Amino acid sequence: MTDLAPHIWSQLQAADREWLQLLAQQAGPHARIALVGGAVRDALLDQTPQDLDVVAEGTDVQALTRATGLPFLFHPVFQNATVTLPDGRNADLVRARRESYPVAGQNPVPQSGTLSDDLRRRDFAVNALALLIGPGGEVTLLDELEGLSDLEARVLRPLHPKSLHEDASRLVRGARLAARLGFVADAELLRQVPDALAVAEGTPRLWAELKLLLSETRPGRAARTLDDWGAGKLLPGVKWLEKLDDLQDAGQTISPQLYSAAALHASPDADQLAERLGLGDRPAGLLARALSDSYFSEDTPERILRGLLRPDAPVPLTGRDVLALGVSPGRAVGEALNHLAELRQRGKIRSREDEQAALQKYLGAEQG
Repeated sequence: MTDLAPHIWSQLQAADREWLQLLAQQAGPHARIALVGGAVRDALLDQTPQDLDVVAEGTDVQALTRATGLPFLFHPVFQNATVTLPDGRNADLVRARRESYPVAGQNPVPQSGTLSDDLRRRDFAVNALALLIGPGGEVTLLDELEGLSDLEARVLRPLHPKSLHEDASRLVRGARLAARLGFVADAELLRQVPDALAVAEGTPRLWAELKLLLSETRPGRAARTLDDWGAGKLLPGVKWLEKLDDLQDAGQTISPQLYSAAALHASPDADQLAERLGLGDRPAGLLARALSDSYFSEDTPERILRGLLRPDAPVPLTGRDVLALGVSPGRAVGEALNHLAELRQRGKIRSREDEQAALQKYLGAEQG
């Protein structure tokens, strides 16, 4: 494992290496500083880590953060600091700790601990790898929980039998990782899925993870992973999300709002889902416009979503079409379009051809 440590270090941005080494120098002779979690995992997958999660053992986190000179927000309950890096990214500097869950799904109770304790409180073995950083720039890879072998096999394995019961959001986070990185679920993860579903309603962090899922590169893939694991009820509309993935694969730009609107369309209680996920009003507004008979031009989100949810819906005629039939610009154009909209609402128009025929008939009657 010693040859992998320099590789992880080299994958980091130069400014990140500088900051981490400064932390190690300022921490003191009896402290340990380690980069942990997704940054180590991603570096081993030859990706440049963006999200830095750093554990400090044997030192005061607040004093250490202040000594680096970067802006930060301190969280006294967990003795953690959210640091703003020079390029605007946030990094987490956390006190090494143990955690217990008196109530499944609720916030854990933290206690001071060691680096080993901190690694064991995490979700999956592939996220429990650590890169120890010495004050002189020396680095060492720690793999106390066999995360490296899981990473090589691309397997997600929970760290203990009650992992998903204590925090059901780990199930959604696992699906996001599996879909993004091409990982598969360990048998222990699948065994714990019913336990996670049993406490899902009382796990606020789960809804935050589902919102993050809708912002993944391919949300449909992640939603399908959840469904394959037996947790499809957590997020409705898998088939719509997968079709939006297909449009992305074909070169179409699809926003997270479009994915959110598709999920709302499939939900039996769209208002409740929007509230739980903290979506705001915009996805619901987009969905309402897509399901309406208003005209939207090609490549607009409304037109894309309408083509997905209402593939047989006719494309409404526009004022330009009315003008092309010799109607003078002005009030008469709007009256003609309003007449067509009324026919659509009454179900009298079912195709563009119906709409053209209805317009011709209306104009003929007006002229008569």
